[in-house]
Amino acid sequence: MSLKPSGKAPLLALKDIRLMDGQTPLFDGVDIALDRGVRACLVGRNGAGKSTLMRLLAGLIEADSGERYVSQGTRFAFVLQEPEPVGITILDWVTSGGAESYNAEAELYAFGIDPQGPTTSMSGGEKRRAALAKAFAEDPDLIFLDEPTNHLDIFAIQTLEDRLKSFRGAALVVSHDRTFLERVTQRCYWLYDRRMMRLDANYTGFDEWRDKVEAETAESLRRLEKAIERETYTFYRSITAQRTRNEGRAARLGAMRIDLASRMKAMDKPMDMVLDSGGVSGKLVAELRHVAKGFGGRTLIKDLSTRILRGDRLAIVGPNGAGKSTLVKLLLGQIPADSGEIRLGTKLDVAYLDQGRDALKGDETLWDVLANSGSDSIMVRGEPRHVAAYAKDFLFREKQLRQPVKSLSGGERNRLQLARALAKATNLLVLDEPTNDLDMDTLDLLEDMLADYDGTLILVSHDRDFIDRLATSTLALDGNGRTAETPGGWQDFIRQTPDFFARGATPKEIAATRAAAATPAKAAPKKLSYKDQKRLEDLEKLMPQWHAEVAKLEKVLEDPALYSRDPKAFDTTMKRLEKLRHDLDVGETEWLELEDRKTALAG
Repeated sequence: MSLKPSGKAPLLALKDIRLMDGQTPLFDGVDIALDRGVRACLVGRNGAGKSTLMRLLAGLIEADSGERYVSQGTRFAFVLQEPEPVGITILDWVTSGGAESYNAEAELYAFGIDPQGPTTSMSGGEKRRAALAKAFAEDPDLIFLDEPTNHLDIFAIQTLEDRLKSFRGAALVVSHDRTFLERVTQRCYWLYDRRMMRLDANYTGFDEWRDKVEAETAESLRRLEKAIERETYTFYRSITAQRTRNEGRAARLGAMRIDLASRMKAMDKPMDMVLDSGGVSGKLVAELRHVAKGFGGRTLIKDLSTRILRGDRLAIVGPNGAGKSTLVKLLLGQIPADSGEIRLGTKLDVAYLDQGRDALKGDETLWDVLANSGSDSIMVRGEPRHVAAYAKDFLFREKQLRQPVKSLSGGERNRLQLARALAKATNLLVLDEPTNDLDMDTLDLLEDMLADYDGTLILVSHDRDFIDRLATSTLALDGNGRTAETPGGWQDFIRQTPDFFARGATPKEIAATRAAAATPAKAAPKKLSYKDQKRLEDLEKLMPQWHAEVAKLEKVLEDPALYSRDPKAFDTTMKRLEKLRHDLDVGETEWLELEDRKTALAG
């Protein structure tokens, strides 16, 4: 889709941009215009060039060809994926781009940052919040946000949402956070097939539009393949072509083949993720009784009692610094409690993906991480596979295998952790902020994989949509020792305990939490929930078994002498048959209702 004409000149526009990544075209005729007052998102798979395009827009790099237009006097602000502070105090950093001190302080306080705090000891979340404060304090006409929700807790994300909605300038956002995009965007740009597609609507409509575009692209490729088949047949069968060596026809056929190969290579390639739950754990996974834990005189967890059973999907939520990762380490037995009792279940095979990716050493190569034995193979769920072939499943190119981990992007490091964790069977999967730096397609694949996982899942996340799709219960920590647990995901928790996070919060934070509780339900889902889909699959397995057992019992009762010979066996068989027929009747009704709902949701 090309740029639409507008009555007003855009703040910034690119026209027919082309850029090569080595021998491969990254952009091939990209058009994009950022209009005054419009908040847009930029989406695309990992490696599509979203961050590169942002740098092109900001003038930090140049394209190989094409035009860049900037409205006179336009001021930019750019929040990078991994901002690096400068100066002694945080206020020094935030004013280093020309922001007035009073603006900088106001923005820092809005994001919960002490302006006089040192830059040397900032956490990832503090760096991100300060970088956002810096961008808004500079009062730009256009703000670029590259994965702004990474390392932010849910409350900081809500603050950012409010700040963007009141922002008078234009914004271009790269983010994997669906709920965030649904709440702030007015337009969607999609990097697809090396070109730019545009949807003049909120992100809520993106998935349906994307599916339509991909279907049209698939049909276009099918027609091109058919055209090549016809041209190839004509070229080799034509007497004229054979005698005169029609160079024009040969060149056209070659160009068609090159075009097809290039377009197929540029198509999105999903990761090949498989999760094996291995052996069954004991029914009890973990039990905490009156557990307390604190650090430096601060109580993070006080008198917590809970049980995690096999198959549970527990989401742990709360502000940054509330003790979520500490609770995970308590559950895994990695650190002791100050008081109380922690009991772990039996036959646990644990995979733990930590938020800081601490298990990855910066100087190690990707090859070293996957094949730590020094060989060229890795054991994947009990079977040996070549490192290069397995890495390819997670979208790593062969030339990356000898690169150090520290040279990988955030998304690549996250994929590398997933690759190592998923190589072994695990019946307890613990994910601490797994969505950071992953693109939407990879997130969808991860969600689908986790939905099919029959082990136990413990999930620490700030991604509200991710929690709502997967969690069967949510455990919240307020950072002052209090905890609360409710069935369901984030929205369920907020509706059931709207004031849980209010103690010690500002009036603005209390209002934001209550507003989230009152937020209207999202648009109707397009597929069954995890619980309903799992029940449907279970019924599809159970009903044939019930039918077979009914037939078997009916065969037993065909014996006319059974009652006189063994009245007790006759009575037991009759009761079992009645129960099975009842279960079968109820199950078939439930199955039909679920199938009807599934069909209706699919449209």
